[in-house]
Amino acid sequence: MKTLVTDVAIIGAGTAGMGAYRAAKKHTDKVLLIESGSYGTTCARVGCMPSKLLIAAAERAHDMSTASPFGVSPLGGVQIDGKAVMQRVRDERDRFSGFVVETVEQFPEQDKIKGQAKFIDNHTLQVDQHTRISAKRIVIATGSRPVYPGFFEAAGERLIVNDDVFNWQDLPKSVAVFGPGVIGLELGQALHRLGVKTKVFGIGGSIGPLTDPAIKQKATEIFAAEYYLDTQTKDVSIANNDEGVALTYRNTSGELVEESFDYLLAATGRRPNVDNLDIQNTDLQLDQFGVPLADPFTMQAGQSNIFIAGDASNMLPLLHEATDQGKIAGDNAGRGDFAKAGLRRTPISVVFSDPQIAMIGMTHSNVMERYGSCDCFASGEVSFENQGRSRVILKNKGMLRVYAEQGTGLFLGAEMIGPAAEHIAHLLAWAVQAKMTVQQMLDMPFYHPVIEEGLRTALRDVYANLRFGPAIVEHCIECGPGA
Repeated sequence: MKTLVTDVAIIGAGTAGMGAYRAAKKHTDKVLLIESGSYGTTCARVGCMPSKLLIAAAERAHDMSTASPFGVSPLGGVQIDGKAVMQRVRDERDRFSGFVVETVEQFPEQDKIKGQAKFIDNHTLQVDQHTRISAKRIVIATGSRPVYPGFFEAAGERLIVNDDVFNWQDLPKSVAVFGPGVIGLELGQALHRLGVKTKVFGIGGSIGPLTDPAIKQKATEIFAAEYYLDTQTKDVSIANNDEGVALTYRNTSGELVEESFDYLLAATGRRPNVDNLDIQNTDLQLDQFGVPLADPFTMQAGQSNIFIAGDASNMLPLLHEATDQGKIAGDNAGRGDFAKAGLRRTPISVVFSDPQIAMIGMTHSNVMERYGSCDCFASGEVSFENQGRSRVILKNKGMLRVYAEQGTGLFLGAEMIGPAAEHIAHLLAWAVQAKMTVQQMLDMPFYHPVIEEGLRTALRDVYANLRFGPAIVEHCIECGPGA
């Protein structure tokens, strides 16, 4: 068995791992990058990029099929070529993944080790049966994988996860999606719009990552009006038969229904890949899921020599977060003197459904946890149903709610479902990070007619509720028709 000594060993060559590698190499040449699987990030291979490719095809089909209110109709109806749809998804997916692989291939060969790493102790790793590594500091960046309840196994080979969808050669006829979270909403709606009979099931009433009761209700109403969605499914049983997956459930009308689907898509969450690292051989403190507890600003696990980043950290499984965490972990591991806090940006998340969902800064649950039910914060809202620009383009569905601190007027955050959410989310995230007040935000320019005028209405509403300004005037002339 080969023995290596290094300053930094990084387990995992995904988004966080590559970020950690580059950051650590700025401080020392003795860095090893260990990968047990194929090179390529979750985002590029099975996550954000291929899912957006499928969504893009679905959006084109939906736009064509719903153009009649504009006086526009496709001759002969909308035709969807499932094989062509999936061919583009796979081709572009492979292109994005190829860029990542090329990046890793440019790293020096002596810095890369293939195999499964396991902890012997805090400073020692064994990679398969061929290499033992003694490292001063270690970064865990092993990513995550889909997880689902055990009774889903009854679907047999018809049980799939989102990773499997992007290898399809053609679109199936029907899919039952379990889990109306980010993945379930995006893929469920996309498949429905591409002509696949799709039903989305959930338990507990959750929808996406939303925490604001008003936004959750609005989102549920909007999606349920387009396709079958039940966020509180009861009496579910699963079996495998000659026709595919036999699903028995009580529908939204209370009737017990038995129905067959080609596939059962499990979109019920992901779990950090730390359970196969023999992490019990370290002295790290773990949470209830067996994930090392780490400082979110330094990514250091306790006072140890071990850092954790990306999906493996069980903090925020988003690419931009994984990149930041990887840089912070790699920088601290590479320097090796003391762990210093890195730049942590304002939380921002987007669900690429239609309408889109966005959460920025402090969510409703965060605000309630910090301020409770006291009169220490205020909220404001706007409906997009009658918002000018949204009605013009017939994207007038959704609601935005913003939160601000009483007394100071400090803007805290927002939750929304509506048009242009991915863009409005960035404006609001910048405002939170800049520690702007609602007054300062209202002093910013708003063009007419744009969807952002709806944001101004919500800000005026919270401004009034902060008792800084007058109440919103219905059909306000000064506000303009875009409000």
